[in-house]
Amino acid sequence: MTGAAVALAFASALCFGVALVLTHIGLRYIPPLPGAAISIPSSMLVFIAIAPIVLGCCPIVWAAVPIFAAIGLLYPAAVTLLTFAANRALGPVITSALGNLAPVFAVGFAVFLLGEPLRQAQIGGVLVTVTGVVILSVTRGREGIAHWRSWALLLPLAAAAVRGFIQPSVKVGLAIWPSPFAAVLTSYIVSSLIIVGANRLQSRRFLAIAPLRGHLWFVLIGLVNGLAVLLLYAALANGPVALVAPLVATYPLVTIIGSKFLDGKIEGGPRLAIGVALTVLGVVLLLVG
Repeated sequence: MTGAAVALAFASALCFGVALVLTHIGLRYIPPLPGAAISIPSSMLVFIAIAPIVLGCCPIVWAAVPIFAAIGLLYPAAVTLLTFAANRALGPVITSALGNLAPVFAVGFAVFLLGEPLRQAQIGGVLVTVTGVVILSVTRGREGIAHWRSWALLLPLAAAAVRGFIQPSVKVGLAIWPSPFAAVLTSYIVSSLIIVGANRLQSRRFLAIAPLRGHLWFVLIGLVNGLAVLLLYAALANGPVALVAPLVATYPLVTIIGSKFLDGKIEGGPRLAIGVALTVLGVVLLLVG
């Protein structure tokens, strides 16, 4: 079970990292809210289409449905909006770096909600991870200092806190109905209704006026993000939050590599290398713990 959780968590991290790079491209054509109104429903429609195959022979455990629906109020809807907005304001590398705080919140909430033990190695891993995140997030010069003090930093921090809270919450629902697909299907239906409604209220349109390629980018973003969430829930069904959360948090490494291929260069040099190294070390300590 633990081996499956590790593999699924790393696969989820890969998808999250790729989706964040793709989001940076998609935001060139469509703003965050209209983009989310395309990406999340795209995933929802795919999940609904395959639901009869995946859940057709399984009875519905209604006691878990309200939990999964409540999760959908925040995730992926609120997190997607926060991440899209942060990506646009700060760029994919800083957004993904601050997103690495999610395991800090996740482990804390897991201890409180699930009673998962927290060992010394895990505490050390949290501190090292936070240090790596700070180094990754601070840029040089006046512009960097202004960026660090900018209110926009609250966007990825809030997204990390929500993701951290969601993971042990999903674990609670999966204890009642051990179906990651049911969890992701229910949450995506709720999130889609929220996102589409919010976009309709703001723009008075269901779809953004943008080039077709912009819409296609966000469809692809939605599919990759949807797969990432499904893999995350599957990992949580097979392992503890304290194991899954830090492994999924390695997705900034994928984003950094993706940004390299996308832009041809990555700013930061030695600082970025140190930040990445500390982040990886923190994840290792959490994993060992």
